[in-house]
This record gives sequence, C-alpha cells and structure tokens, in this order.
Amino acid sequence: MKHWQETSLLLEEAARQSATGHQVALATVVRIAGSAYRRPGAKLLIADGGSMTGGVSGGCLEADVREIALGVIKSGQPALRTYDTSGDEQQIWGLGLGCNGMVEIFIQRLDLDAPWVARLRDALRLDQIIALSTVLTGPDAGATRLLDAAGRLTSGIVDEAAQRAFIEVLEPPPRLVVCGAGDDARPLAALANDAGFRVAVVDHRPAYLAADRFPPGVSLHDARPESGLSALSLTADSCVTILTHSEAHDRGWLRAAFDSPASYIGLLGPRRRGERLLAQLGMSDSPRLFSPIGLDVAADGPEQIAVSVVAELLAVRAARAPRHLRERESGIHAS
Repeated sequence: MKHWQETSLLLEEAARQSATGHQVALATVVRIAGSAYRRPGAKLLIADGGSMTGGVSGGCLEADVREIALGVIKSGQPALRTYDTSGDEQQIWGLGLGCNGMVEIFIQRLDLDAPWVARLRDALRLDQIIALSTVLTGPDAGATRLLDAAGRLTSGIVDEAAQRAFIEVLEPPPRLVVCGAGDDARPLAALANDAGFRVAVVDHRPAYLAADRFPPGVSLHDARPESGLSALSLTADSCVTILTHSEAHDRGWLRAAFDSPASYIGLLGPRRRGERLLAQLGMSDSPRLFSPIGLDVAADGPEQIAVSVVAELLAVRAARAPRHLRERESGIHAS
C-alpha cells in the first residue's frame, strides 16, 4: 500500500521539476532475493540537478543509483542494475554492505507527456487499481504500458515476447477513519498517513479540524456520530479508530462503525469500558473489534499510543501475529 502513495508523490515532484525546466529519471526496484530493505515497486526519483525523492534501499544504494540516473537522463538509454550483497565478504564501493540479499533496479528517463503517465495519474486520482508493464531488456527497454484486468494480475518479473518485463500492480491503499480529532488523533493520523493509509479524521468540533493540526493528505470531516460513516464510502478493506474520550460519542461512532463494512474497529480505553459500551448498544463482542486498541508495548502518551495502534493495523492487515523478528526463522516478507 505504501507504493501507491509513493508513486503519487513522485509524480507530483516530477511535475514540479518539469515546470522549472528540469528532467528526471525514475528508479524502480523490480526484483529482490534474500534480505532487502524495500520491496519490488519501491521508487526513487532523480532530477538532473541531483536531488532525490523516495528511496530504493535504506540509503546504501541511492548514491550509486543517482549517478547512473544522471547518465540515463543525458543519454535517454535506460539501465538495469543488480546489487548483490548476499556474500558477507563482498564489498560494495568499500562500504561492506552486509544485507545478505540481492536488489535489481531499473532506471529510466521519465517522460511526463507519455500517455501511460497521464493514465496513471488518472487512476491514482480516481482510486482505481492499475497495472503497469515496463520492458527491462532488449531494444524496447523502457517501454511502459498499462494492462487490462489489473485485478487479476500480480506484481513481478515476467517474460513478454522474449523480453523481460516488470509488472507492477498498484491498488488503492486502505482508508483509516479516525473518529475524534483531539490531541491524540494528531500523531495517529500523521503516522498512519506516513505508513501509507488514506486517513480521514471526523469530529463535530470545527476548531479541532483546523488544517494546521494535521499533515497534508489527511482529509478532515465535520460530522457527528448520528450521521454515520456512509459518506466516507468505506469498504471491507477500511479501518476505523474511535478516540473521542466521550462515552456518548464513542458509543455513537461504535454503532456507526459496526454498521459499516470496515474489517477493523479499534476503540481507545479500558477493556471494561468497551464491554460496557457494547452492552449499552445491545451488541456482542466481534472479531472486528479491537478493544483496547493497539499492541501491548506499554505505550505512554499520544505518540507511543499512535505507534502501538499503527503497528496493530499493519499486523492485522498482514494477518500476522505480532512478535519479535528475531523469533522468525524465515524471511521477514515470507508467507
């Protein structure tokens, strides 16, 4: 879900660079093996002035990718580069990158006037699932087109007419609705937005919905619980968190959340309080309800609670039981 937001931001930056007369290149992770910081589809935008936006690693590959990208911008010829750090003895540029993995990155000059870019922008704006195919090898390297039936495709390397191509499927990220715009909603909305969720904050107090209290990209909605959540067009992929610090308002938003198709409903506060609210609503406990909200990390204060909640949201979406990575024998992203 992070790649949807990242792609949208990079296209905006590319447009800004183009408006000032600059050219840009786009570097995309197309394949990984073993341990890797980013997943296929992660992107880095490089301008001819040397500025970079996004990322294809934890910072160890970007400098080299930038140098290659500057050459790609000048020549117009795309480049496919493989960075293999699987051997502990292998030294890359004298840095000794011991990531124990392989990353393959495709770098191409980005033409904002290309038809596929316009269609991609439209899909991102309209929240439509979309699939791109980019030729990686051969005389057509760099050719990018949109594919039909995006919902039936998966991201990865494929062979197309004796050429390798990278298919990337971009799906709209899940919506997170934060009911209550108090001070603890601010770090939650900001962190969830950074993690790739499309965040909406709802509250009936206009002063709490001031735009300067929340980061760009977070939508703000003046609404009361009795109006429900139907105006936000929630789906089974959506999540709702309730933190108004008012039993009456929490009860109303809890009912509205259960009336929606949202698969995750998180309620701030003690367990007994949540049980009491359910009893008042005549509802039984549900696997959709996470009360108390968040993971057990002994969180103290709004910022730590936000970390606890977003970590739980990611774990639930990945169908993972939270635990220490050191206890995991297989790769982090292995099924």
